[in-house]
Amino acid sequence: MSLTLGTGPFGSHSQGSFNFEPPETVEYLERSPRWVRGRLDGETVVDSRDVRLLHETGKLPVWLFPEEDVRLELLPEDAVQRRHGLVEIDFGALDEWLEEDELQPGHPRDPYHRIDVRNTSRRLRVSIGGELVADTDRAVVLFETGLPPRWYVPREDVRAELERSDYHTACPYKGEATHYSVAGEDSVAWSYPDPLWEVEPIRDRVAFYDERVDLEVDGEAWERPETPFSRRE
Repeated sequence: MSLTLGTGPFGSHSQGSFNFEPPETVEYLERSPRWVRGRLDGETVVDSRDVRLLHETGKLPVWLFPEEDVRLELLPEDAVQRRHGLVEIDFGALDEWLEEDELQPGHPRDPYHRIDVRNTSRRLRVSIGGELVADTDRAVVLFETGLPPRWYVPREDVRAELERSDYHTACPYKGEATHYSVAGEDSVAWSYPDPLWEVEPIRDRVAFYDERVDLEVDGEAWERPETPFSRRE
């Protein structure tokens, strides 16, 4: 969600402009200093300290590995493809990935992606279908590359019942999220019960998809943003 996605310079909704006409599609291949391993059925099938990261227009970044760092005989054929003389492995085909000694959920991290978490005393009011479901001046706001600000509300400031849904997501920058249906809107809110340490302040707080609720900040109505999360698949 940085170089080639969302509001990034080569994304579909770039917030800036160039002094030249950029191509419709770009690829950017770079070396990564990170040690990456992948495991399948208890076996380490990837172990590389010579990783490349491929950025491509409209796609999440992917890791590419030298063939000698991959145990191809232990991988299903449809999980492997060769690109730029290197090996790409379908992220979801393995049981787990590690970056250094930390589990990596979701997909490879983008080094140009940034998250900042800040306490804020701005007055936040969230409504769904005319019903006020959250009201607080104790939110934590999370600014993330390519996405609108996400406001994390203390649970005691959520006025509506949170009905746990069976929808789950995994973010490589925040961890595993639990989702909730609120005021008849399916899976419109989420929480991180055990977030990655970089975003510890959001633990157990509740955020709402700004794309699907009515949000008021300091008395001003905010326009609903258009993102891939505007409708849940």
